[in-house]
Amino acid sequence: MFDRPRLLQLFRERALKFGDFTLASGKKAKYYLDGKQITLHSEGLRLVSQGLLELMQGVECSAVGGMSIGADPIVAGILTVAAEQGKSLDGFLVRKESKGHGTQKYVEGPIQPGDKVVIVEDVVTTGGSSILAVDRVREFGAEVVLVLAIIDRMEGGRQNFADKNLPFQSLLTIEDFGLQPPQA
Repeated sequence: MFDRPRLLQLFRERALKFGDFTLASGKKAKYYLDGKQITLHSEGLRLVSQGLLELMQGVECSAVGGMSIGADPIVAGILTVAAEQGKSLDGFLVRKESKGHGTQKYVEGPIQPGDKVVIVEDVVTTGGSSILAVDRVREFGAEVVLVLAIIDRMEGGRQNFADKNLPFQSLLTIEDFGLQPPQA
């Protein structure tokens, strides 16, 4: 069972930082949520994986994956928790750039064209990284049925997913930390 209060506590202790930051989206921010401080921590990854797997309940899919490097530990964690629960699930990783040798694929893992998959992300601002992963997975031939994030910064990502007919859910939002999204 996902322990939401404990995950919030871990984020406050390990991953929420204040200052002047430039996000992956290019936006400027006064706070930063470093998801890797959670997904590369044993208890944090377990909590995240349990929570995301709960959000996947009732979703018809055979695999979970996302943009490498951020999604790598999340994918591994979800696969481990799924196995502990007796659920069969494959994982995959999406490269930002194809490797210059071998198969030169963007999508790595045991998924096949036609598979229904879920994309995972640590922190969503505008959703750009996840949308790139979705585009690569669609080009591969798989169907994206859901996008999941640990945290939604509430800065346009949800709307950008909706504009592409992509269902989106997150475990937490910035409001869970007492922060407000910037006014447009």
